[in-house]
Amino acid sequence: DARIALLIQNDDFGRDYAIGFKRGLGDQAARMVVAEATYEATDPTIDSQILALKASNADAFFSITLGKFSSQSIARVADSGWKPRDFIVPTSSTSINSILSPAGLDKAAGLIAASNNKSVSDPQWDNDPGMKEWRDFMTKQLPGADMTDLNYVFAYGAARTIHQVLKQCGTDFSRENIMKQAAGLKDFELPVLLPSIRINTSPENFHPIRAMQLMKWDGKTWVPFGGVIEGMT
Repeated sequence: DARIALLIQNDDFGRDYAIGFKRGLGDQAARMVVAEATYEATDPTIDSQILALKASNADAFFSITLGKFSSQSIARVADSGWKPRDFIVPTSSTSINSILSPAGLDKAAGLIAASNNKSVSDPQWDNDPGMKEWRDFMTKQLPGADMTDLNYVFAYGAARTIHQVLKQCGTDFSRENIMKQAAGLKDFELPVLLPSIRINTSPENFHPIRAMQLMKWDGKTWVPFGGVIEGMT
């Protein structure tokens, strides 16, 4: 019974997210999505868009934004007095230092996102061997980088996956064999992925990761909730 508002970056990133979101809602999308607004990546602010979406009386808000616009959307929603029951952002907008802090950590409280990686801000992974491996790599290769930015975790996992594909190639690095091995990953375990998530590909399905974990910002850290959602395509 949610009334949903969407703020969409006017490019392939934003449009693809919006299409996938509505596809997930199925036949209910036309009824549930009550307001949409777009912005250009060159716009200085999104103030007018936030006010227009607030006026729709939506009680759920998906901010399909990147960078400063993610920070702005979090801050402007709070400052305007709009209190959507659910406030969702993409995984790419979950960095504490570059996204949440500029908006105000308290203003971000209750924010919902999803990830398949171990959260760098979650203390349960402080002594995890896989995250220690990632931190050692970051300290050596990218000293001074924002260690709360999940994009670094994602990039490390992607690089490790490419490395595995090349290992499986043996000495045959032809395009044909690289593509064959890329479509032949079986239960490959990455140090930065959640323990129950493995990478699998096949000639019929190139999507390497098909599971996500919801998480909520409690004002200090990202807290996972619910179980891992399997079967995504």
